[in-house]
This record gives sequence, structure tokens and C-alpha cells, in this order.
Amino acid sequence: MRRRFETKCYDEINITPLMDTVFFLLIIFMITAPLLEYSFNVNPPPMKASKLKPDEYSKSININKEGQIEFEKRVIPMETLLNRLRDLKRGKNGSKIKLFLRADREIKYGKVIEVLRAVRQAGHTDIALVTGDDR
Repeated sequence: MRRRFETKCYDEINITPLMDTVFFLLIIFMITAPLLEYSFNVNPPPMKASKLKPDEYSKSININKEGQIEFEKRVIPMETLLNRLRDLKRGKNGSKIKLFLRADREIKYGKVIEVLRAVRQAGHTDIALVTGDDR
């Protein structure tokens, strides 16, 4: 004689594993997001200077030891940097933009001067050179 078992039909979805996964991913992104700010490998020269306080109008330009320019988290050529800086200057808050230039200590001085010239040609006058701690 065969037995028949009654099977229940579940009309609810168990979202506990889904929520665990979402919280795990959230924690991972919260930990890695601050590390992505300086993901472009630049080792600035050491110097004793006061600390810079970036705000919502600050932008950073990075130059690595290979001479690659990184602006707004993208590696770009000099012409694109000049055009992007001009667009920022023409923007609504163009006069409030403050630029930070981080260059690797092994980069040739001429490359830094080229970037400074592009910043000046774009009409920006507020730029700070970022250095490392002198330790």
C-alpha cells in the first residue's frame, strides 16, 4: 500500500540569503571605495607643508612615473585634459574650482610644467602641488 504525503505549496520567498549577500556586498564596497581614490600609482616627493583640505569643488590631476595623466579617475591625453579643464572653467562653479596636482617624484620636471601650462591655458589660477609627508 502506497502512502501519499501531502506537499505544501509555499507562496512566500525566503529572502534571508539574498539579504545576507546584499549586506556582504555593501560592506565590501564600503571598504574598497576609499581605496579607489588614489588607485593611480603616484609617489609624490616628500616635503614639509600644511595639510590640504579638499572640498566639493576640488579636482585632482595625477601624473605617474610613466608620464600618464589621470583626471576624474580616467587616464587621458594632454589635449583632453586641456578641453576638460576649459569646460570646468566655463561651468556654473568654474571660479570655485581648486585643482590639486600630484606627480610622481621620478617624473621629469618638464611633464609637470606641461600640465601646469595646460591648467593656465584653461584659465585656472587656483592650483596646489601635492607632496608626501617628510618622514
